[in-house]
Amino acid sequence: MKKLFIIPLFVFALTAKAQETQKSYSFNLEQAIAHATVNNYSAINAARDIEASKEKKWETTAAGLPQINGGVDYTNNFVLQKSVVPAEFFGGEPGTYATVAFGTKHNMSAHATLSQLIFDGSYIVALQASKTYMKYYENAKQKTSTEIREMVTNSYGNVLLAEESIAILEKNKKALEKTLSDTKETFKNGLIEEENVEQLEITLTSINSTLNYNKRLVDVAYKMLKTNLGIEIASDLKLTDKLDNLTVSNLDMAFSQSEFNVSNNINYQMAQTFQEQRELELKLEKSKALPSLSANLNYGTNAFKDEFQFFTQNQNWFNYSNLGVSLRVPIFSSLARSSRTQQAKIALDQAKTQLTETEQKLKLQYASAKSDYEFSVEEYATAKTNLNLAERIEKKQQIKFTEGLSTSFDFNDAQRQLYTAQQKYLQSMVDVINKKAALEKVINKQ
Repeated sequence: MKKLFIIPLFVFALTAKAQETQKSYSFNLEQAIAHATVNNYSAINAARDIEASKEKKWETTAAGLPQINGGVDYTNNFVLQKSVVPAEFFGGEPGTYATVAFGTKHNMSAHATLSQLIFDGSYIVALQASKTYMKYYENAKQKTSTEIREMVTNSYGNVLLAEESIAILEKNKKALEKTLSDTKETFKNGLIEEENVEQLEITLTSINSTLNYNKRLVDVAYKMLKTNLGIEIASDLKLTDKLDNLTVSNLDMAFSQSEFNVSNNINYQMAQTFQEQRELELKLEKSKALPSLSANLNYGTNAFKDEFQFFTQNQNWFNYSNLGVSLRVPIFSSLARSSRTQQAKIALDQAKTQLTETEQKLKLQYASAKSDYEFSVEEYATAKTNLNLAERIEKKQQIKFTEGLSTSFDFNDAQRQLYTAQQKYLQSMVDVINKKAALEKVINKQ
C-alpha cells in the first residue's frame, strides 16, 4: 500500500515542477516586437555574427603586430653521415683519404623568434576591409530586425484574426440556434414547411465546421507567434492588443505621404557596403605591386652529446642570436597581377550597377507598398460600411422569415452575405496592419 501511495505523490511532484517552470508572457504588439528583436533565434545568431566579426577584425589587426614564436628541436643521429678527407691531415699517406663522421649522436636546440611587419600594402587594405566586414554583419543584423518586426506583426495579427473569427462565429451560432429552435416550434404547429428547418440546419452545420477549423487555426497561429518571439511553444502567451484598436492605430494616411529616402533602406545600405568591399578588393590587387618589408630577431641555444644527457649540471649550451630584415619587391608576374586587377575592376563595375538596380527596385517597391497600404485603408472603410448594411439586411430578412413573409432561401442568402461581410471586415483590419508593416519595412522605420 505504501508503494501505491508513493507513485501518485511522485506524479504530483513532477506535475507541480512542470507548472513552475512553464513561463507566462503578456505582450501588446510593440512589446512583442521588442522581445522578438532580442530573443528570436535569427536575431540571436545575427548578434553572434557581429561578435565573430569583431574577433575577425582583431585577428586581421594582430597580423601586423609583433609575433613571438618559440620551439625546441631534438635530433637523434643514430647513424652519423660520413665524409672523406685527405688522410695526410691525420698523418696518413698523401693521396689517400680517410673516412670520418662529423657531429654527435644527440643534438638539441631551443629557439625563439620575434618578427615584425614593417610595411605591407596588403595589410593596410586588410585593416580597411575588416571594418567593412564588420559593417556588413551590422547591416545584416539590422535587416534581420526589420524582417522580424514585419514577421511578428503578421503573426500577431493572424492570432487576433483567428480569435475574432471564433468570437463572431460563436455569436452567429448562438443567434442561429435560437432561430432554428423557434422555427422548429413553428414547424411543429404546422405553420411552415420542413424545408425551412432543414435549410437552417444546413447553415448551422456549416458554421460549426468553420468554427472548429478556426479553433484549430488559432492554436497553430499561437505556436507560430511563439516561435517568432523566440519563446517555448508550451509557454503561456496572452495578447493585450485588440484587433480593432490595433487597426485604428495604424490608420495613418499622412504616414504614407512622407518622402522616401532610399538611402535609409537596409538593402540599399548593404548594396553600398558590397560596393565598398569591391573597391577594397581592387585596392588590394593594386597594393600587391608594392614592396613589403619585415624584420625578425632570433635567439637560440644548442647542445650536443653522444649520450642523451642534456639536463645534467655540467652540460654546455651554446647560445646564438641574429637580426634579419627582409625586403620583397614584385618585379614581373607575366601580367598575372594586371589580370587580377582588371578582374577586380570589372567586379567593382558590377557592384555599381547592382547598387543602381537596387535603388530603382526599392523605389518601385516603395510605390507598390504605399499603394497597397492606401488601398487597404480604403478597403477597411468599405468593408465596415458593407458590414453595417449586411447586418441591417440580415435583421430585416430574419423578421420577415419569422413572420412568414419571406422564404428560408432569402433568409439564407442574407445570412451568407452577412457572414462573408464579417470575414471581409476582419481580413481588412489585418490587411491594414500588415500593409503598414510592409511599408515601414521599406522605409526602415525603427
